[in-house]
Amino acid sequence: MTEILSELTDRLNPAHTAVVVIDMQNDFCAEGGYLHNMRGVDMSSNEPLAGRIMNLVGAAREAGAMVIWIKANYEPRYLSGQALLKRQLGGNESVCCAGGSWGWDFYKVEAAPDEWVIEKHTYSGFAGTELDRILHHNGIKSLVFTGVATNVCVESTLRDGYFAGYYIFMPEDCVGSAAQDLHEATIKNVQVYLGEVAPSPEIMEVWADAGQLREAG
Repeated sequence: MTEILSELTDRLNPAHTAVVVIDMQNDFCAEGGYLHNMRGVDMSSNEPLAGRIMNLVGAAREAGAMVIWIKANYEPRYLSGQALLKRQLGGNESVCCAGGSWGWDFYKVEAAPDEWVIEKHTYSGFAGTELDRILHHNGIKSLVFTGVATNVCVESTLRDGYFAGYYIFMPEDCVGSAAQDLHEATIKNVQVYLGEVAPSPEIMEVWADAGQLREAG
């Protein structure tokens, strides 16, 4: 029978929790990036978002939780027929997050040298990658999802994580989308069906308390 972690402190135990940072890249977040140039998206909320994500990442590192970074590379050679068709129908010949380009680089976030950085070629960070194997190898049971866009790559990766049996957390202040209505719909879906939604300070408080218990012990 499957073990149920009923207590929040158990679900967020840093010993088996990973923070997953999704697509915090220039093409998705920066002025002059793909979304800004091609779709005229307002980028002003992304710098504060990056700051909140790095605060959460810092707390995770201090508590001993794992941090994994996901980066998109949507060069045409990696894309499915469906993805290429959507690109064609959109009349857009620009490449989003081409490997090694400025657009592919991280936006105001930074991975530590010993942290995994996984490249994906579709919306989900699990599809066609080593993410699940790495998580299992490190004994991870719970995932805290951050990044962009809430309703596309974050939600796709989160759903696959749920289907794979992980406990799911989404700090609503550490995800973002240009489509506010879809951002809110994803948060509601997570609350009702897929996991737990909590502001990042609440998650960091659980980790801080866990650290104090370790020191006291």
